[in-house]
Amino acid sequence: MASSTVLLDALDRGGYRVTRPRREVVDLIAARKGHFAASDLVREARRKRLSLGRATIFRTLDVLAELDAVERLDLPTGEHAYIACEPVHHHHVVCSSCGRSVEVIDGDLARVVERIGQRTGYRIDSHRLELFGTCAACRHQDAGAS
Repeated sequence: MASSTVLLDALDRGGYRVTRPRREVVDLIAARKGHFAASDLVREARRKRLSLGRATIFRTLDVLAELDAVERLDLPTGEHAYIACEPVHHHHVVCSSCGRSVEVIDGDLARVVERIGQRTGYRIDSHRLELFGTCAACRHQDAGAS
């Protein structure tokens, strides 16, 4: 989970003005645990009576994704979600039950990607890997409910 400061710094480094609406969106994101949908931010903004429109929230998410301060996840359900993260190359393991996520560094994946490029003849410019499962806490909770 990225702090408001990390997200605001990303906007500043990217040359974007840190306006009140952007600051409010950043605060909503920083308060989230795990992944979230844009609609979650819209709902939370309404609940807090912030004067943020859907378009502002979506545009701010797009800018933060472009700056690698949030990452868009394609969930197994086909829905899209976002997660705030540090702007370094990494991947996520996401709990399908509670939404908690853990950032994982590439490890040996860079070599696998290189071999895939060699076998296919593609120059691989980037990659993204999302792993989904059930975290230990949710598995423990499920075992206790049985």
